[in-house]
Amino acid sequence: MHFLFKLLPPRPTFAQDMTDEERILMHQHAAYLKEQLDKGSVLIYGPVFDPAGAWGMAVFEAEDLNAVEDIVSNDPTIKAGLHSYEIYPMRAVIKEK
Repeated sequence: MHFLFKLLPPRPTFAQDMTDEERILMHQHAAYLKEQLDKGSVLIYGPVFDPAGAWGMAVFEAEDLNAVEDIVSNDPTIKAGLHSYEIYPMRAVIKEK
């Protein structure tokens, strides 16, 4: 199954004005998602430059929603309470391996 993960920043201006502590957490977040990419749990991830405020996205491939929730719960920004998130089931129509 595939899932769209939407990482919600703490404020609309987060990408422009994050603190040093927040920047460190974001580096840890990127490294964590890279690990998940290498394991095959994440297919793609990155920032979305929404005019209303940037947010993060990832597409997960997992057995079910619980598996995605387990991965997300260990994300450094989620553990620190910096970000909130939404997860949506999706159908991958075209997928290349």
